[in-house]
Amino acid sequence: MKQEAILDLPLEKQQSQSVPQTDMASIRYMFHEMNQQLVDHQPAAYYYTIKRIMDMTLASAFILLVMSWLTPILALLIKLSSKGPVFFIQKRTGYMGVEFDCFKFRTMYVNDEADIKQVSINDNRITRLGKFLRVTHLDETPQFFNVLLGDMSVVGPRPHMLYHTRYYSECIPYYNLRLEVLPGMTGMAQIKDYIGEISVERELRKRIQWDIYYMKNRSIGLDTNILFSTVGCVFSKIFGLFSKKNK
Repeated sequence: MKQEAILDLPLEKQQSQSVPQTDMASIRYMFHEMNQQLVDHQPAAYYYTIKRIMDMTLASAFILLVMSWLTPILALLIKLSSKGPVFFIQKRTGYMGVEFDCFKFRTMYVNDEADIKQVSINDNRITRLGKFLRVTHLDETPQFFNVLLGDMSVVGPRPHMLYHTRYYSECIPYYNLRLEVLPGMTGMAQIKDYIGEISVERELRKRIQWDIYYMKNRSIGLDTNILFSTVGCVFSKIFGLFSKKNK
């Protein structure tokens, strides 16, 4: 049975049946169409149960088998490399817009702009160790605790800073659609190489498109594919990093 739309679409879009001609109107029309398709899609009844079991299993296994010995090592290195806490805890926007504490290993020197300024490639706030942690994505492994707490899933749209959520929701049509599922450690946008710094608005629009694509097509099979693709991308980056050092 189809469900009613959960977003109030702009009145002019509900009345218009033709494709608009301006660039901005065309983009809004595209997101309107994607929203309508999303409303019609509902995963299989067992999807949420199996997804939660997968999340709990993967998070528990990684914490016990990897983080149990990796965390003390990284904690010592972080403390030796710069002053500040081992973990960086930042407020992020979660499911249905609810704020939560997102855990990461600290990769930057302590600064006052951490919650409002996005990290860039050559950001001088990043420590030497932090660069390695970010390239290998080891800085994000504490988010497995977020998965256990139910704030995040292993697979889903990446959670944004509160500042960015407020800003982007005002300028990106139907941006808040991505808040209708649990945020993830990795997602469709990430395996499509839309990751890291957002330098132009078009890049963010593409990320949102992939997030909505995931929401419309989510299944255990798609989640598994995203997970394996992410692991492959991470190992490829690590291999590339060490290859450059050996040259």
